[in-house]
Amino acid sequence: MSYIKINFLGGIISPGDLLEILNVLDTLKLRQVRFGLRQQLLIPLEATSLEDLVHSLDEAGIVFEVDQEIYPNIVSSYPAEEVFIQGTWLNEGVYRDILDGINYQPTLKINISDSNQSFTPLLTGNINWVASATEPHFWHLFVRFPKTNVIYEWTELVYTQDVAAFSKQLESLILSDKQSFYGQEAASGELLLSRLEVKSYIIRKAQSTAELPPFNLPYYEGLNRYNNRYWLGIYRRKELFSCDFLREVCLLCLDTKVGQIGSTPWKSLMIKGIEEKDKCAWNLLLEKHQINMRHAANELNFQLEDHSPKGLALKQFLVRHLNREDTRSFGLSIGIKTRPKSEVFGGIVVRSRSVLWGLFYVYDILCAHDFNPNQRTGYLFCSSVPKFVLGEQLRRAILSFYKYRATQVRQTIRSEVRTEESLEENRYFCVACLTRYDPAYGDLSQGIEPGTPFMNLEDDYCCELCNAPKVTFRILGN
Repeated sequence: MSYIKINFLGGIISPGDLLEILNVLDTLKLRQVRFGLRQQLLIPLEATSLEDLVHSLDEAGIVFEVDQEIYPNIVSSYPAEEVFIQGTWLNEGVYRDILDGINYQPTLKINISDSNQSFTPLLTGNINWVASATEPHFWHLFVRFPKTNVIYEWTELVYTQDVAAFSKQLESLILSDKQSFYGQEAASGELLLSRLEVKSYIIRKAQSTAELPPFNLPYYEGLNRYNNRYWLGIYRRKELFSCDFLREVCLLCLDTKVGQIGSTPWKSLMIKGIEEKDKCAWNLLLEKHQINMRHAANELNFQLEDHSPKGLALKQFLVRHLNREDTRSFGLSIGIKTRPKSEVFGGIVVRSRSVLWGLFYVYDILCAHDFNPNQRTGYLFCSSVPKFVLGEQLRRAILSFYKYRATQVRQTIRSEVRTEESLEENRYFCVACLTRYDPAYGDLSQGIEPGTPFMNLEDDYCCELCNAPKVTFRILGN
């Protein structure tokens, strides 16, 4: 089956633009559409409808591609802004400045992400911009060379207004020397960046490498309150959205002055800025079209390739097993790959492989480093697993995630306890003369070696200045 792809830059959809597309589909009796991993619109259609749809979209002046991805969509974390991301300098205006500045059609994948989130993948693009957490309007650059898992982090930060032009020059350099940078596991980031002309850009040395956040997938569907308004997340189990439903969504957005719809990398929609007075109208629309809400997290945690009936069927198989075993998967992303080099990401990835000339399939389960999808694959959990035991092996991989997380929490607690003990040891002082005992120096006049904690001092220890007994010492602040 053929498909048509329409990019919505950064996953930002104008209700008016989407309504225009839906009206074209209605004239051709096309009833369902999908949304893709890179926040784009996908229109599945029979070959007999292709010629008519291509003609109608051309007449409407809509840019599209047929059965290909020469111009991949630009991914951004904008849909999560305000809802899952708060307290950062990156706002709608900044996203708009960058997206409006990209005055060409990129053929490499570009990601524009807030560093204070994990809802949108940070490093699945080829040119990945991650907002600095400490320097407003400056961006870390991660290059993932095309058709490889080689990631290079540049040592400089780039100013917001230069991100678009910088991306264009970077793409040109990569594509002009494919022997060095395209599909090459030995590709050198230092070599690539040394060829850049940077005199016209505002750049500054990064004080440190970017700190990528630990992965935490929020529950991204339902009608939910934030600030003084509501956001609506819409997920569809089979990834298909009714055109009639979407048409009414667009009309309601226009009627209630909601200016944008967000498409997410989880193939769902997010509508922000719903007023209290309009909440009832949105609920009635959901009821009219029987839009189910509050799916189990086990189902929402999966990420699949676009156009993958095999992947969707495998997901449903695995979800049934996890639900039957009542398995928790909160905080984890599970990817399913049925094709090599696809852009699915996950803390755990299930990969299918054909054997015996495609007559039989086996599966590998891979775990990302720290189970963080942005860290790429860390190790192979199990290999060549037949389908009838795959569900149980996935459950065991999930249990290993929680075991790992428990270990990390215990280490953090121990570190905090040690820090608190260290701070406390440095706070003992003599109330008679205010002399502080510093364990780093000890008290050589009394034979106390450096590194001796106050609690290890003998009971007959006296203040080195006024000779007050040890019982005279108190902890500062007590």
